[in-house]
Amino acid sequence: MNPEEFRQAGHELIDWIADHRSQIENLPVRAQVEPGEVRSKFSTTPPEKISKAGELLEQLQQNIVPGITQVQHPMHFGWFPSNASLSSVLGDIASSGLGTLGISWESCPALTEVEEVVCDWMRQLVGLSDAWEGCIQDTASTACLTALLVARERASTFSENRGGLQAEPKPLVVYTTEEAHSSVIKAALLSGFGRDNVRLVAMVPHDRSMSTAALSEMIQQDIENGCVPAAIVASVGSTGVTAFDPIESMAEIASVHGIWLHVDAAMAGSAMLLPECRQLWQGVESADSISWNPHKWMGTILDCSLLYLRNPEELIRVMSTNPSYLRSKVDNEVNQFRDWGIPLGRRFRALKLWYQLELEGVEAIQNRLRRDLENALWFKNIVDNTEHWEVVAPVKLQTVCIRHVPPMLSGETLEAHTMRWVSAINQSGVAFMSPAKLNGSWMVRVSIGVAATTRDHISALWETIQKEVAVSLEK
Repeated sequence: MNPEEFRQAGHELIDWIADHRSQIENLPVRAQVEPGEVRSKFSTTPPEKISKAGELLEQLQQNIVPGITQVQHPMHFGWFPSNASLSSVLGDIASSGLGTLGISWESCPALTEVEEVVCDWMRQLVGLSDAWEGCIQDTASTACLTALLVARERASTFSENRGGLQAEPKPLVVYTTEEAHSSVIKAALLSGFGRDNVRLVAMVPHDRSMSTAALSEMIQQDIENGCVPAAIVASVGSTGVTAFDPIESMAEIASVHGIWLHVDAAMAGSAMLLPECRQLWQGVESADSISWNPHKWMGTILDCSLLYLRNPEELIRVMSTNPSYLRSKVDNEVNQFRDWGIPLGRRFRALKLWYQLELEGVEAIQNRLRRDLENALWFKNIVDNTEHWEVVAPVKLQTVCIRHVPPMLSGETLEAHTMRWVSAINQSGVAFMSPAKLNGSWMVRVSIGVAATTRDHISALWETIQKEVAVSLEK
C-alpha cells in the first residue's frame, strides 16, 4: 500500500469509526456471539487474493462488531470504565503512522522526551511532588510486576547478581489484601516470591481496607520466623468495591522495616485529577512506586499506564541492559526507557496523552469525572431509598455495589436470584454490569464512568433492573 492508497483507505476507515461511535447506542452492549462463532467467519487458510479496503470495512461491520462487548456504550456499567476518547485515538493513529522504534533515546529522541513531558504533566495534574519520575507502561499489571521485581532485588540486596532467589537463605514476603486486583498475586508469583510467601492481610470489615494492626502483627511474626518482608501492595480503589487502603499508616510501617510500598491506583488514579479526591490517597508521597491507568476512567485509549518512582535508579539497576549495538555517546545524558520496564522496544504511547490533553483540555476531563461522581451518589440514593434494596459497600468514587434482598429469599435462593436478574440483563444486550462476590455472597457492581453515560442512561438502567428483578421473582 502506497501513501496515496493509504490516504484513501484511511479516510474511509476514519469515517467508519466516526459512524460506529455515533451509532454505538443502537448496538447491544454485550457481544452477541457464541464461542467460536467469530472465528468461523474467517477462512482457515491465509488469504489467496488481495482485498480492497472497503471490503475489510464490510467484514469489520458484519464479522467483528457482533463479537465486541461495547465498553464505549453508555449502558456499559461493568468492570471499570475503559474510555477511549477520540482525541486520544488520533494520537494512537499518529503513533502507528510514524512507525517509530523505541529501543533507545537515539532510536527516537522525540519518543523519549515527549514521554518525559507528558508523564511530568500528569504528575503535576494529580498533585504529586517533583520527587517523582514517571514512564508509560502498557498496563497496571505490568507496572505492579515491575515494582515487585525491584522490591525483590532491594530486599535481597540484588540477588540477581548472585544466585537469584534460589540461593537466598530466607524467604521474601509480599503483603496485600483479598481486595487487591488479581494481577497483584500474579505479579508476586511471576516475580518468584511463591504463593506460600504472599500474605493476605485482614481487612476492616466496613470498607475492606487493609488493617494496619494486622499488617504490623503479620510482619513481626514473619521476621520472628526468619522471613524477609519485601513488599506491600496498597489498593487505591480496588476492583471489587473500590476499597482504599490507608497508605499513610502503611507507609509508616514500611519505613520502619525498609519494605517497598507500591500503590496500585489503576482506576482511581484518574480521580486524583480532582483536588477534592486526593485525601483518598493521603500519604502517597511516602510510597516507593505508584501506578495508575489513564486508559481507564480518564479516557486515554489502551494501552497507557503510568508508573512513578521516587528513586528510578533502583529500577534502572534491576532492569538495565546495555548491549553494544545500543550504546551511544549520549547514554549518560538521557533516559533510556528500555531500562524502566520489561520490554526492550516501546511504542510512542505518549502521543495519545498529548493529543487528549491538548484537544480536550484538563477542565473538560475534570468536569466529566465530577459528573460521574455526582451520578454515582444519585444512583446510590435511589437504591438506598427503595424497599428491599441495599448498597453493600461504601461509595467512595463511581462504583455502586448493590443487592436485591426480598424477605422471602435467603441463602442459595437469594444467590440464584441475584445471578438470574443480572445475567438476564447482560445477555439481553440492553445493559451490562459485573457481578462479584463480597463476603462470600453475590452482589452486582454498577460502575459508572463511560464518557457517553448520562443520568438518563442510569435511570434507564434502574428501570431495566426493576423489570428483571420482578421477572426473576416469578421463577
